[in-house]
Amino acid sequence: MTPSSQNFDVLIVGSGLAGLSAALHLGATHRVAVLTKRELNDGSSRWAQGGIAAVMGEGDTLASHVQDTLVAGAGLCDLDATRLVVEGAPQSIRWLQQLGVPFSKEAGHLHLTREGGHSERRIVHVTDATGAAVQNTLMQKVRNTPNITLFEHHMLVDL
Repeated sequence: MTPSSQNFDVLIVGSGLAGLSAALHLGATHRVAVLTKRELNDGSSRWAQGGIAAVMGEGDTLASHVQDTLVAGAGLCDLDATRLVVEGAPQSIRWLQQLGVPFSKEAGHLHLTREGGHSERRIVHVTDATGAAVQNTLMQKVRNTPNITLFEHHMLVDL
């Protein structure tokens, strides 16, 4: 099957975490094609060992997370973009949990760690293989979504 012989509503180029997430969000209502130049699991997302920063613990605040990010960014962060990402992070974690990402837990709650410039424990993780766990979960869901068609070993040369 080649992409040229098919009709799709959405074309996603790349199969990293962002591309697969977009495909899953759109796949319920649109016909989606995902093109990747190698195999679906060959991207670099799976090598991310740390975790995902999100305000999920008691006592932590969105304002504190924004401030920590701005300080760590040494003046290079866009304030509006930083706020948008920080405010959306808890909902994104809940979405990943619903998909089945096996985040590390302690006493039945997400195990939160503290990394880098964070002043609070807000790093949600899957031991030391968060990227691989998220990537594997998203790949499984994408492969099982009827409206999503994968094109592995395809290059986008001209559009």
